[in-house]
Amino acid sequence: MNILLPTDFSDNSWNAISYAIDFFDSVVCNFYLLHVSRMDTFMAGDSSYSPTKDQIEEIYIKPSKLRLKALLKEINDKRQPNTNHKFYTLADYGFFLESIRTCVKKKKIDLLVMGTKGASGLREYIVGSNTGDVITKVKCTALVVPEAAKYSPLKEIAFPTDFNLSYDLMALQPFINILKMVKASLRIVHIHKKDTKLNTEQLQNKDVLNDYFDEFEPSFHCLTNRNVEDALQCFVESRAINMIVMVAKNLNYFQSILFHSNVEKITYHTDIPFLVIHE
Repeated sequence: MNILLPTDFSDNSWNAISYAIDFFDSVVCNFYLLHVSRMDTFMAGDSSYSPTKDQIEEIYIKPSKLRLKALLKEINDKRQPNTNHKFYTLADYGFFLESIRTCVKKKKIDLLVMGTKGASGLREYIVGSNTGDVITKVKCTALVVPEAAKYSPLKEIAFPTDFNLSYDLMALQPFINILKMVKASLRIVHIHKKDTKLNTEQLQNKDVLNDYFDEFEPSFHCLTNRNVEDALQCFVESRAINMIVMVAKNLNYFQSILFHSNVEKITYHTDIPFLVIHE
């Protein structure tokens, strides 16, 4: 398995790296640590000026390589050596999204693992932050690890759905792989307003999902609440859910579920990782 770990050397990117190492403990993995030096920082002063290749190497790439080397040493010092895991470092210069896309293609990346900061970061990661840009604009399955998330073996995974299958079921293969790996219980969650029932198509899609996930014996949970966020919050807290899985095509739906406009209200998902699946 090829896993890309973009890093800005912050605490929350270290936390994401740490989580990935624990999560894939028993899986043979190539981890690619990527640091991208931003083009925009150089160009801020004078838009007509563009640095030469030598300047880029000297000012950006060399320091990045040194910091990545130090990060590798930190991983070796702080983590138990694992013969399943190999680490590689990548230093790039330019636009963050382009660098990620290039790496995903060149290194045949199966999964991106990225950290996100605290409650406000979680609300914003779909709208404008690095992580938000990546999960909405890079076609690669991404595991988003909140700053406060600490790894513990997965027991229950929530899969919120509106039962409108706007994606090919084959897109869910990365999720199937994880379910096989972790042996967690799958909870398929539908949240609706009072007095609304599933239409014929939704009922058919519910059966389709039941068949698709059959070997994992999923349970279906229908929650009635005018406030979608509150319903999911109660569900997550009552079930000890420790991962939420979403399909990227449904991000608008999930945005309404997962993000309060009131930051203070966000409590439960500050420490629960999100797996975002792309077709």
